[in-house]
Amino acid sequence: MIKDINLIYKIKIFTLIFIIAFNSYSYSIENKIILKIDNNIITNIDVDNEVIYLKTLNPNLRDLKAKKIFEIAKNSLIRENIKKIEIKRNQLNAVNQEYIENIIENIYKNIGLSSKQEFINYLKTSNIELQNIENKLVVEAQWNELIFKKFRYKIKIDKLKISEEIKSTKSINSYFLYEILFDAKNSIDAKEKFNQIIKSIDENGVENTASIFSLSDSSKTGGKLGWIKESSLSKKISNELKNIQAKQTTRPILIPGGFLILYVKDIKKIEEEIDFDKEFSQRIRSLQNLQLNQYSNIYFNKIKKNLTIYEQ
Repeated sequence: MIKDINLIYKIKIFTLIFIIAFNSYSYSIENKIILKIDNNIITNIDVDNEVIYLKTLNPNLRDLKAKKIFEIAKNSLIRENIKKIEIKRNQLNAVNQEYIENIIENIYKNIGLSSKQEFINYLKTSNIELQNIENKLVVEAQWNELIFKKFRYKIKIDKLKISEEIKSTKSINSYFLYEILFDAKNSIDAKEKFNQIIKSIDENGVENTASIFSLSDSSKTGGKLGWIKESSLSKKISNELKNIQAKQTTRPILIPGGFLILYVKDIKKIEEEIDFDKEFSQRIRSLQNLQLNQYSNIYFNKIKKNLTIYEQ
């Protein structure tokens, strides 16, 4: 009887030791550092949380394999942390809350929700707090502010030409667009990446392909740009779009910061009386944003090259 008690006691002790060791091992795995960017660290818990965040913004990502989604999330965090480092260096001001609210409204409408409360409830299903979303939006807003301050005087817009175009316009095309921005070492590399992207669009759809390949911030929402009038695009891009139909993709367009591919989901012709002041301000804003995005990509790549990114 005493031997049995001793045996049971030993088994319990062994089991307890095993549980403690297993939990310690699991904890260490869960908190493993996988990346270090200067003094910023990224663990696989961070990446797992980013996966949930990206799936929430772009539900189509659920169709991809877990390993691929993990890579997308990791690259997303690399971009975010590089921006954080540069924002901290420049000591930017706090972001206006009204601006953040407007972006949140655009996000939940983009995924088919009609109110902020619906969005909060939607986030809860993935155990995401709205504050986490707002924190990420603050980073993007401060980054945009930084780019605007640095490059606003380099923006070139021919306002007279825009005015004349509006006055002579009777009807214009509007395109429902997705964008994929990528970089390449040379023309051969660009062609190879373009072929990979086209193949991925056929296999995974354009939104997942944008999340996989695109360097643009729009990759978080599947590269979706929505309806854009041809008058709001540069001449170079609008000329490319004139040569393709709905459900087709442009050739790689060389722009500052890399190569741009546009996927046209739909096209419609707009024939209506144009409000000159409204149209003029929209075109100015659109062309301004286009140039700022290009400067953003150039500046980001420059910063990235000067940082030490260590991967475990």
